Amino acid sequence: MTRSPAHRYGSPREPLKVWDIVVSTILLVLLAALAALMSFFGFFLAMASDPCGARDCSYDLIGTGLMTAVALPWVLLLGSSVITILLLAFRRIAFWVPLATAPLVIGSWFLGAAIAAAGVPSG
Repeated sequence: MTRSPAHRYGSPREPLKVWDIVVSTILLVLLAALAALMSFFGFFLAMASDPCGARDCSYDLIGTGLMTAVALPWVLLLGSSVITILLLAFRRIAFWVPLATAPLVIGSWFLGAAIAAAGVPSG
């Protein structure tokens, strides 16, 4: 019995997991939709400056919070996509990456809201 060249130089490659490719792709598309939705909601943080006519607000903090809520979901989506593609290329299970990133995308809005709220003094 002859052995293939892959057996001579190391272990053969893992078999291709088609189900993981399909599930990972669907989850990345859903994560992109979630990122778009959370980014859209991030623009509403501009309304945090509404009471600033009567108060002394920090427009820098409000703007930073707004940009955090708008941009961070896209940064997280990009990172998740790169990690998922690399895992799929190395034939490792990858569907968990978009699932683990989804709460972070949602949390990015809350982070932006907290930063924007810090720019509006209470009272």
